Amino acid sequence: MTQSVPLHTKAAAPTAAELLDFVRRAAADTELIASLPLDPEGRTWVRLEGPGGSEAWLIAWPPGTGTGWHDHAESVGAFATASGELKENSLAVRLPASGWKTLELAEDVDRERRIGPGQGRAFGRHHVHEVLNESTTEHAISVHAYHPPLPLLRRFSRTGAVLRLEQVERPEDWQ
Repeated sequence: MTQSVPLHTKAAAPTAAELLDFVRRAAADTELIASLPLDPEGRTWVRLEGPGGSEAWLIAWPPGTGTGWHDHAESVGAFATASGELKENSLAVRLPASGWKTLELAEDVDRERRIGPGQGRAFGRHHVHEVLNESTTEHAISVHAYHPPLPLLRRFSRTGAVLRLEQVERPEDWQ
């Protein structure tokens, strides 16, 4: 009896936990962190090679900057802070993937996390959040990874309990 062995095996996609491990290790790489140029007014970033074909970014956050409310569509992700502190506001609710422009959020869906040096967090698909550097004097630096690489990013505005889809960005928009 002969057993066949495939010539090519497809590696499994990295899990959110594996992405978290990667971003924590990258955030601890002092040489990598020191290589990122800092701009006093706007975020700066460098694309990194993430595990298993994931998309990864090293990002510097000047004082008082943030992302605004957004999600990463079908991608799972993770981020870790290398220096400074980031605040993440998120929603503890799964939003519909499509077919809506405005939603009224229930009470008690807001979550807040402070993520200091060496700390990180992983998240699943359609995770809606905003990330902020609330410091008035210090840059924050973080590492982010997503799998699959971001197919799109949805941007939202929020007024009280009302979340409104404002824009859908695709990778070609980020060139």
